[in-house]
Amino acid sequence: MKIALITENSQAAKNGVIHEALSEVAEPLGHEVFNYGMYTAEDTASLTYIMNGLLAGILLNSKAADFVVTGCGTGMGSMLACNAMPGVFCGLVIDPTDAFLFAQINDGNCISMPYAKGFGWAAELNLRDCYAKIFDGETGVGYPKERAEIMRKNRSILSGVKAAATHDMLTVLKSVDQDLLKAAVAGERFAEHFYANSQDEDISAYLRELTGVRETASA
Repeated sequence: MKIALITENSQAAKNGVIHEALSEVAEPLGHEVFNYGMYTAEDTASLTYIMNGLLAGILLNSKAADFVVTGCGTGMGSMLACNAMPGVFCGLVIDPTDAFLFAQINDGNCISMPYAKGFGWAAELNLRDCYAKIFDGETGVGYPKERAEIMRKNRSILSGVKAAATHDMLTVLKSVDQDLLKAAVAGERFAEHFYANSQDEDISAYLRELTGVRETASA
């Protein structure tokens, strides 16, 4: 699984702690972690929680990532922005119980976490425990297990409702404020990570044209 980490500007100073915790859990399980920043509070490219949502939508709909880990001060803003995107099913995860239930019941492809509210002593241990509940073992099994079938049915219904309620991702990219979109993909390692992993040529081509990145730059 390709896991993308996205950190917004108010919590950028914690990117290293978050990335380390995520990598320590995910990589031994065979997953790849791609850190899309922000990397420090001083980064030239600054991500708001709204840009987190756009970036998550780009990564998941292009299949450049299979799962996105993001957040903000409370986790609420990033969750809302992510869920505004087509094909993104984002849960608010505060503790390992949230992580377990989201993975087993909702089986989404994105989590948003609070990196300011309640983020104190031993916070990195909570991060590791949450990531373990998400990435170690089978997801979508259901909890309690006797309700697994109805949970699978509801996930399918929700997916259909989401598809009916949103535009496809390319339409979203063409319709949003283009300066906002440029800022969302302006991270120093975006091109390096994204173009090598994207499986959607239309999304890739549009972003290349928008940002002036040549196709050979991904080789």
